[in-house]
Amino acid sequence: MSTSFDSIPGVGRPARDALTLAGYRDLESLDGVAWAEVLELHGVGKRGLERIQAALQEKGLGMAGAPAPEERKAEWTRGNTGDNAPDLKTHATDQSPEQFVESLDTPRRVEHGRLLLEILHRATGAEPVMWGPSMIGYGQTHYRYATGREGDTFHVGFSPRKAKISLYGLQGLPRSEELLAKLGKHQAAVSCVYVNKPEDIDLAVLEELIAHAWQTPPQAC
Repeated sequence: MSTSFDSIPGVGRPARDALTLAGYRDLESLDGVAWAEVLELHGVGKRGLERIQAALQEKGLGMAGAPAPEERKAEWTRGNTGDNAPDLKTHATDQSPEQFVESLDTPRRVEHGRLLLEILHRATGAEPVMWGPSMIGYGQTHYRYATGREGDTFHVGFSPRKAKISLYGLQGLPRSEELLAKLGKHQAAVSCVYVNKPEDIDLAVLEELIAHAWQTPPQAC
């Protein structure tokens, strides 16, 4: 029974197309083929090929000369590199954060946005930049996941959404739990902290938390 390349998680379309074009009709057709030869195909990357080799090994098969899989972990570094996954949709834009805040739906959120612009500027010393249509970020950070997927994002930031205010980059830090415990009414999710309104939290603690995040090397939440 043949195994389609489509059924192997993490093997992208460029790799699948390259293998098909080179005459490899299914997973089993790669058994005994030289690893180095397949890796030379345009569109085939090392990480995808590792996944193919793992799928072969599950069937008692394998490519010739395949190296042991590299141990990978997520890496976060300050600054931007411009190396972004092709499908990454959120980028820095030229839109003015101040104008965006002034255009918010309600006077209440406009006031909140102005306040947060002031607090984040004071805590970071950096100028705000729009990321995508609704996020305001400070500083730049580059991430590379264990899968090899990478991109640029902001170090800390916020989004004054209609339902809740989203605060980014404040979790997973040495003092995050300590400061969040003193912050006031909020909800913590995987990638951000949600606040209904600034009146619900201690703004001095928020500023301390932002300053702490700004001074701490970037990392995943």
